[in-house]
Amino acid sequence: MEVLEIEGGKRLNGTIRVSGAKNSSVALIPASILSDEGAVTLLNVPEIKDTDSLTDILNYIGADVDRSTESMVIDSTNVTNKDIPEEFAKKLRASYYFMGAMLGKYKHAELYFPGGCSIGERPINLHLKGFEALGGVITNEGSKYIVDAKELKGAEIYLDIASVGATINIMLAAVKAEGTTTIENAAKEPEIVDVAMLLNSMGANIEGAGTSIIKIEGVKHLHGCSHEIIPDRIEAGTYMIIGAIAGNYLKIDNVIPKHLEALISTLEEMNVELDIGDDYVIVNKPDKYKPAVIKTLPYPGFPTDLQQPYSVLMTQADGDCKITETIWENRFMHVPHLNNMGANIEVDGMKSIIHGPTPLHGTKVEATDLRAGAAMVAAGIIADGKTTITNINHILRGYENIVEKLSDVGAVIRKVEVEE
Repeated sequence: MEVLEIEGGKRLNGTIRVSGAKNSSVALIPASILSDEGAVTLLNVPEIKDTDSLTDILNYIGADVDRSTESMVIDSTNVTNKDIPEEFAKKLRASYYFMGAMLGKYKHAELYFPGGCSIGERPINLHLKGFEALGGVITNEGSKYIVDAKELKGAEIYLDIASVGATINIMLAAVKAEGTTTIENAAKEPEIVDVAMLLNSMGANIEGAGTSIIKIEGVKHLHGCSHEIIPDRIEAGTYMIIGAIAGNYLKIDNVIPKHLEALISTLEEMNVELDIGDDYVIVNKPDKYKPAVIKTLPYPGFPTDLQQPYSVLMTQADGDCKITETIWENRFMHVPHLNNMGANIEVDGMKSIIHGPTPLHGTKVEATDLRAGAAMVAAGIIADGKTTITNINHILRGYENIVEKLSDVGAVIRKVEVEE
């Protein structure tokens, strides 16, 4: 099996360029099949395991995919509407976007319950509620969902939770529905704006993306286009956190600072030195960290996806830090591994107290999920000695060329094949 080995204690200097957003890409790739004529060209596509898995699904359903460095050209002329095998669906959570896209294009979709990280209950009931409101009839065969509609008609849909996945999936299903669809309490994440921009470039009529109310006027025809994916705010945030604990003028390039305002505010509160430009952030490790309190919230609040890496920074604060997780109940699975490295973290339900500062020591740890893996990488960079991270497929699902990017700025990190 492959593991990551990190020799800690190195200061990082240089530039890390942020890749295209994972959470946009995994929705934009399925959205591309909605084109009735012409190919969709996606630029700034991250080369990660999740985009590989979605490419496998595209190939399976008959799309013609031309993939080169950071770009994909997707021609869906020969796509056929067939159920996506469980082996494909379980590789990643975002496989469920094919359900919305297939329903929007063919008024019929079949998909097995998707996979992804085990960070808590991740039901798709809000997605199904939206499909039903549009006219879909849903049947369940074990872990497989079938959605069938004689016709799709616009509807007013209220989301009980501002779910990113449900907001996007309903958009995909509604773009060709007859009439107007309104999504109330829609999620506001930048990735939703990115998806709306692609669909509008294809001929859709979507207003309000990025606000709590999205209106979609159904159209009969969508066409190909070219679209550049936004930078990955979570990748950018992860490297900013790593810069905060080990940076010596570490520049994070290809960043949209507005997407990271909550993180920037909290880093400044902890005394981290930041130089913020139009499309970059330069980070320096301070002499001393002030303690802080964070609470994860939907965008524009503090991102749940950065909570785990941020907890590593908090282990170095001069005093107690507190985290309240409000999104996923299993977001603290990394804590036992951090404690094994020397951290002093107490978890009580969906809250944790981090007693600091504590030096960290290299040992064998596990990437229990994608962002926990990022936390282990951050911890390994500041730990003394060697840290070995197992189950690294989680990390490779979401971080393009993480080994190369960190090596280029001075980290001693390598991917190694070891016997199980």
